[in-house]
Amino acid sequence: QVQLVESGGGLVQAGGSLRLSCAASASIFSTYAMGWYRQAPGKQRELVVSITSGGSTNYADSVKGRFTISRVNAKKTVYLQMNSLKPEDTAVYYCAASHGGVYNWGKGTLVTVSS
Repeated sequence: QVQLVESGGGLVQAGGSLRLSCAASASIFSTYAMGWYRQAPGKQRELVVSITSGGSTNYADSVKGRFTISRVNAKKTVYLQMNSLKPEDTAVYYCAASHGGVYNWGKGTLVTVSS
């Protein structure tokens, strides 16, 4: 089982930026697909962006052009750079690692964007 620890959440004003980090314990991190999901109050968890082991990315339309995912396999870490934040980006952000159809989840980090 992969342990995932997110960090970097916090309170930011609209238009600001945050960078989230997700550190993984997987010894074969480079083979995992990674993703960031978010869940706003009263809403279902949704995919923000994913990145395959080969580096292909898939962004939700709502964050295209504002968010950027990256991974550093040597550090077993995936990042989410969030720019031009909007109040509707307020949510708990979760890191996920998947391999062979099995998903592992972090505990989440709260991002609050004030207007």
